[in-house]
Amino acid sequence: MSPDVHVVDLGPDGQLLQDTAHGPRPVPDNRLDDHFAEELAPPAWATDLHVYVHGWQTGPDSALTAGRRLLTLATERYASVPSPYPRLKPWDPWLVVIRWPSRSWPSLGGYRRIRDRAHAMSTEGHADRVIGRLLGYLDAHRADPAAPPVLAGRDGQYLHLIGHSFGCRFLCEAVQWAAGEAPLTLGWSTPEPPGRPFTVDSMLLLQMAAPRDAFTTTFTALAEAPLRGPVVATYSQHDRATGFWHLRAEKRAGIGHAGIGTAPAPVSAIRMLPADEPYPLAALDHRFVSVDASGVFVRGHGPAGAHSDHLRPESAHLLLSLADHSR
Repeated sequence: MSPDVHVVDLGPDGQLLQDTAHGPRPVPDNRLDDHFAEELAPPAWATDLHVYVHGWQTGPDSALTAGRRLLTLATERYASVPSPYPRLKPWDPWLVVIRWPSRSWPSLGGYRRIRDRAHAMSTEGHADRVIGRLLGYLDAHRADPAAPPVLAGRDGQYLHLIGHSFGCRFLCEAVQWAAGEAPLTLGWSTPEPPGRPFTVDSMLLLQMAAPRDAFTTTFTALAEAPLRGPVVATYSQHDRATGFWHLRAEKRAGIGHAGIGTAPAPVSAIRMLPADEPYPLAALDHRFVSVDASGVFVRGHGPAGAHSDHLRPESAHLLLSLADHSR
């Protein structure tokens, strides 16, 4: 079964675009919530809402294909071997793919150009606010997992964020923006507060293109952000985009090549498990989790290496495990 997928397009300045008779046009700020309601209302049947943001060198069609492929792998994994995910009964995913202009020449100059664009689209543009408001909209309109009975099933609807490469930066910026709206530090093992403010149940950052100390120098508000679940970041020593290119552009290796270095809270270091080996709750129930995927993300040629080798059954297994432990 193919997952239900919806698309959000951002322009170079981070504004939300909509199709019109005259081509793509920005959605006015005062119409964002109306646009979300018209195009992105979470369906009652969905148990888990996923937001996926792609990375460097990804065109619109490829971004849609990547998001759909990851959720298809997870759907197939869940349908064939549901036993490692005992709390996912049922698991009916719904996916929003956020697309942005990320193409450049595969060179050091091209890498720097897209790095700077990804940063500017949030810090000088609108991306952090647009994505943050999208997350807030999805949170406000999903069924509440903490208050059954609900329309979507016994446990309600859960919200998960998935980023790849520079797309991870967009998600971090958006959640930081949301942190200013409703700051709160939670974990799976802590009770949810009365009123249940905007919370994200898990955040999976695949091959993040950012310095290893980004969580202590740039994304500092994540320690107090509305995240109920962990920030999980994968890395692989075969990732040349965040190794070779990142080292030359930033003078230091990236998270996607060497893992999370420092963070405002202790970092749990684990290896990516085979798709048939369950993740214990204790392995993932931390604020920051650095996952060594060097034995899994190995395929890739050219300047990026294995940077885009994240569409694997093992990634789907990690995604499902995060959803399972969110219950």
